[in-house]
Amino acid sequence: MAAARQRRTHDVPTTTAFDAPVPTPDERKAAAKAIRKATPRSVHGTWEPATDRPDPVELLVEQNRTRVPELVPLRFGRMATSPFAFLRGSALVMSHDLAATPDAGIEVEVCGDAHLANFGIFASPERRLMFDLNDFDETALGPFEWDVKRLAASLVVAARANGFDRITARRAVLDAVAQYRDWMERYSAMTHLEVWYARIDVRELIEARAAAAAARRRLEAQLTRFEGKNHLKAFAKLTVEVDGRRRIVDDPPVVEHVVGEDVFVPRLEAVLAEYRLTLSADRRALFDRYRFVDFARKVVGVGSVGTRCWVALFQGPNGGPLFLQLKEANRSVVEQARGTELATHQGQRVVEGQRMLQATSDVLLGWGTDEPTGHHYYVRQLWDAKGSIDVTTLRPAGFGTYAGFCGWALARAHARTGDSVSIHGYLGNSERFGESIADFAEAYADQTERDHALLVAAIERGAITAII
Repeated sequence: MAAARQRRTHDVPTTTAFDAPVPTPDERKAAAKAIRKATPRSVHGTWEPATDRPDPVELLVEQNRTRVPELVPLRFGRMATSPFAFLRGSALVMSHDLAATPDAGIEVEVCGDAHLANFGIFASPERRLMFDLNDFDETALGPFEWDVKRLAASLVVAARANGFDRITARRAVLDAVAQYRDWMERYSAMTHLEVWYARIDVRELIEARAAAAAARRRLEAQLTRFEGKNHLKAFAKLTVEVDGRRRIVDDPPVVEHVVGEDVFVPRLEAVLAEYRLTLSADRRALFDRYRFVDFARKVVGVGSVGTRCWVALFQGPNGGPLFLQLKEANRSVVEQARGTELATHQGQRVVEGQRMLQATSDVLLGWGTDEPTGHHYYVRQLWDAKGSIDVTTLRPAGFGTYAGFCGWALARAHARTGDSVSIHGYLGNSERFGESIADFAEAYADQTERDHALLVAAIERGAITAII
């Protein structure tokens, strides 16, 4: 078993002084207000690239050095399709940029990649559909502003891609930040246990927010589709029977069996053996009922393309399938940009971060190590009623509403892992922080478009190979 990662600053210390004095909410709120003198909320509105800013394309090229070489052109091809695709794939670039911007010094467990496509819908263990963050590859301790700024910038870039005007894009950012601020105020008035239990039920959210009947019908149709995206659907779509045995269907380069897979099977078994030990006893018993059938490499996402990712098929005692995804975890871009201590096990970092940030997480979430290579993996179920809203289909009003949902979910995540009272104290009740973030988002969207153009130019002159 890999050694435990270093203790986070908000973990319970080895020796806990239960009677240690804790500043009151009023004291913490007053202290946060005082921070505004050193770091006014207006400073978050500026973005100007430094003269020594790292070349974004060079950062991405360097990041790819540890990735599967034959998949790197596919990553660049996906990122080149649009500025929004570039933003999705360049969390490392933005983290380096954010490291050069001011922050209030209030830390939380950040998502690290909180663009609007990394929010979505999934089923809780009780099979209720929840809305929450759904990507945690880059999670780490960091300034709360980093997630807010990445979400805001993604809203402007996506709004431009949808053909919305500047007013619509700015209003979406203001809606997202307003929801973040207002919900942070609500969470600051709760006990921390109440915050921990808080969740966003999708059907309740629709009832409360989707007033138009047509919009409600569209959302209900999407929810029905998400509920049907389960192991049985994956079994029917991703497998075929060959000589009496189910096999994962090859669909290169997205899904394919690899040369020398027989050599990898013992290594896969070792990863899963370690993974099994990271599960609680009841979930270990659940996993033990399944037997391994097949595995294949599967390309996922935009920024993740090139990382090692496998899908493994298991068969249950009553005929039902189980699909697990084993995804490589590398050093968080937040840790890289801040120069903070390297996590002992990157898969464990992802799993712990997800469990802290999400209201309810996959029951089979765990981690393991491919010892011969030293690659770290986290493991989760594939297609367990998961899905994301296609933001390209949203109209201006729906886009703003969705932006607000994302702001709410981000506030809930930060309130779980940070000090909601301090964040609320710093934000206050005015629009100052929101207006500043909207200014930043517009300026950084311009930067993203320039960076995307640099990547396209590098591809066109042959400096970078891309599969378009």
